[in-house]
Amino acid sequence: MHELQVSGKIIQGQNTVWAVLKGIMQREGPFGLYRGLVSTICREMPGYFVFFGGYEFSRSLLASNGKSKDELGPVSLMISGGCGGCCLWLVIYPLDCIKSRIQVLSITEKQAGFLRTFSSIVKNEGFLALYSGLKPTLIRAFPANAILFLAFEYSRKLMMQQAESY
Repeated sequence: MHELQVSGKIIQGQNTVWAVLKGIMQREGPFGLYRGLVSTICREMPGYFVFFGGYEFSRSLLASNGKSKDELGPVSLMISGGCGGCCLWLVIYPLDCIKSRIQVLSITEKQAGFLRTFSSIVKNEGFLALYSGLKPTLIRAFPANAILFLAFEYSRKLMMQQAESY
């Protein structure tokens, strides 16, 4: 919204949630609220499959010395969480790159759609352009997801103990 305001495409007051919602409903009707849903599903479903799959697979590997997965310590849980987060981004990053290009191009009204944007990137910049910027994303994803899963597991254990005490 900031970029649209700076470019003069919208004026102050048109960048609130309600103003955007009202504009979409007036221009496109209720189906306008679902624009981009298919590409979001195509990105999120495989992404979260490998996110949780990578986490559980890492936990299994780290628990292979006779421990159960529930007995893993904080370091093992954090490593597993970091691995899960990295798996997520390795799978969805190209799709996220295409989504970001579409968003930027829509500001200039030159948006070409998902498949055309994908083919344009690959044709003009090569396949590896879809992974441009992956390294800092992985560097951020590992600690963020390590903490996320550590907090999740300890919260889950706490809640299970509370449930058993009732």
